[in-house]
Amino acid sequence: MKEKSKDDQKNLHWKDWLGDGYFAQRLTVAILFFLALALFLHFREVRMEVLEQGTIADRYIIAQVDFEFPDEEATLVIKQQSVRDVGAIYRIGDKQLHQIRLDFESYLLTRQDWREKLKQTTFDELYKGADALEGALSSAHFTNSRTLQKMKDFGVYTEDYYLFTPENIQEPTVLPKSFWKQIREKVFVAGNYHSETANFILDAFKNQSWVLKPDGAAERTLRQVVQEKIPDQYTQVSAGQHIIDPGERVTGRHLSMLQAMKDSIAKERNLLAPRTIFGSLLLSLLFTSLSVVYFRINHAKILDAIQKMTLLVTIVILTLLFSKFSEYLLVNKATYLIDIFRYPIIVPFASILIFVLVGTEVALFASAFLSIVIGVTLAIDHDRFLIINLIASWVTILFARNMNKRKEVFTVLSKVWLVCVPVIIAFNLAQNVFVSAHLLEDLLSSLIFITVIAVLVIGLLPLLESIFHVMTDMTLMEYMDPNNELLRRLSVEAPGTYQHCLVVGNLAESAARAIGANGLFCRVATLYHDIGKLFNPHYFTENQLGGFNIHQLLTPLESTQVIIAHVPEGEALARKHRLPQSFIDIIREHHGTTLVYYFYHKQLEQMGGEEDKVDEKLFRYPGPKPHTKESVIIMLADTIEAASRSLDEITEEALNAMVDKLVKDKAEDNQLDDCQLTFEELGIVKKTLVKTLAITGHLRVKYPEKKKKDEA
Repeated sequence: MKEKSKDDQKNLHWKDWLGDGYFAQRLTVAILFFLALALFLHFREVRMEVLEQGTIADRYIIAQVDFEFPDEEATLVIKQQSVRDVGAIYRIGDKQLHQIRLDFESYLLTRQDWREKLKQTTFDELYKGADALEGALSSAHFTNSRTLQKMKDFGVYTEDYYLFTPENIQEPTVLPKSFWKQIREKVFVAGNYHSETANFILDAFKNQSWVLKPDGAAERTLRQVVQEKIPDQYTQVSAGQHIIDPGERVTGRHLSMLQAMKDSIAKERNLLAPRTIFGSLLLSLLFTSLSVVYFRINHAKILDAIQKMTLLVTIVILTLLFSKFSEYLLVNKATYLIDIFRYPIIVPFASILIFVLVGTEVALFASAFLSIVIGVTLAIDHDRFLIINLIASWVTILFARNMNKRKEVFTVLSKVWLVCVPVIIAFNLAQNVFVSAHLLEDLLSSLIFITVIAVLVIGLLPLLESIFHVMTDMTLMEYMDPNNELLRRLSVEAPGTYQHCLVVGNLAESAARAIGANGLFCRVATLYHDIGKLFNPHYFTENQLGGFNIHQLLTPLESTQVIIAHVPEGEALARKHRLPQSFIDIIREHHGTTLVYYFYHKQLEQMGGEEDKVDEKLFRYPGPKPHTKESVIIMLADTIEAASRSLDEITEEALNAMVDKLVKDKAEDNQLDDCQLTFEELGIVKKTLVKTLAITGHLRVKYPEKKKKDEA
């Protein structure tokens, strides 16, 4: 029960702002929080108005910066103009070409006069040349000069294209000499065919009248190639220019302008610029400093406890990651979702975790802090995000106050969603909309966020409890189950000790609640504080039956050793069964370093009252002394309950005298030096213990005895 003087409080060293001891670790956690917050504030998306194509705009949207955007309408016009120069494309019909090829082959087979004309030409050479010519004619296409020029301008292959357009595609036509000249140079390469052979084959084909057919596929392909190679047309927009006016229907052009403005703003921010980085760091430093000041003034114990400080920072960072991931899915991954998930509910995730693992006031502060930081950073509707998340967070804390089981997380968050329903309806009414697809989408999307939060909390709670050694009410309720192996053994093997634990638990819980300490923890931890007595239950008076005391067979020192042993044996048993460290601390501290006075006094009597001949240390518990309010309350309740059994008559005066004496003895024995109780709290604890003991002992008004009739 030590208190700092006012002078000491005024002269706190600057290092004390992060807590006493472990300064390096605390500073590391603070820097981690500072950097995480700086990154979150720095890498933020540019928020733009969310418009749905085809809807009617209800407000002005004005360009915030100069930018240019890909104008699809202008690009479409240019593309349409570019293909106007593309004319019809023709080709020789495959059926006619194949028939003429067969006629030529038949001529070679049935007539022999060609041998007289072509002295040096063989049938194989003619056959091979006809095949080559047929292939060239089959791939030949005919079009006008504009189309050919367009193809050349756009780098389209023109090797098989020739300048010719038929006057009437319904009538056969003779192909021009220029075409046959090009074909001759292409097919009959010098050195491969005799000149007379090439002339003979060409004459057989070029003297024919050909029916040219439009090649629609080639024409469509060319038009597509030309349009694809037309670059996007960009239109310049100046800052202050209207992008859309009220009553105007939203088109793809408007959406392109908004996206281009967003990209331009993001580019102007230049996240890698030193000034931008410094601005984010400065803002994060401000938030971090204010948070440290708040906790130093209102919750210094959190800064003093490295585990709680780290736990709180961990939950905040997890919440920031959760919000950033949600933004990534809604804004970057699937932009259409941002119009459905208009009011993301995120902050209750941190609120319920901090409430359960840290405390109510810290949860309220963190809810407001995160609602503001996330609300102004994410690319969402800031005002409505702040409102719905603050309400949802505070309602979460309100409903979670009576939560004792993990499965109740779903019940609490379902109530939170029901509270959010009228908030969402109010948002829609403010937009002059009530029953619409948007309202249903808002309700469903908020339910999805609430469900995700519930699943995450259920999964993370046990993990965080285990890593940071935090005892929540939900965990305590699980340890209070009488079917727990240790409690079941205690009730069977040491029933007197078990009943003693139940009574002490009731006393400790009442006293703890009276001063705002953790009453549930006191009740549950007390159930396990004497489990070491399972090793030798009959050595303890509450388990002895028939009036025989086994200590009559032992020396005072041997009895003391057996009694004291229940503390280290209880610690070993607790570790074997993996009880929480906080329970183990209670087992070790509930006797502190007190003296086993009964056997010490007995040993002293045997030594003739000479204190020099008795080593007092051998008769003291190993400790340590209680370090927490809960631990010292359990020590006092344990001592007072045991002593109350020796009272001949339970009266309020007797109880007050007994409690005052026992507490005074503990204080004079320096057992209360390391605890966190103030004198005022100690007084409340004493009064509560007396009141509870009186009720437990059935203190009531004495009634006069009835006289028998024959005595009247």
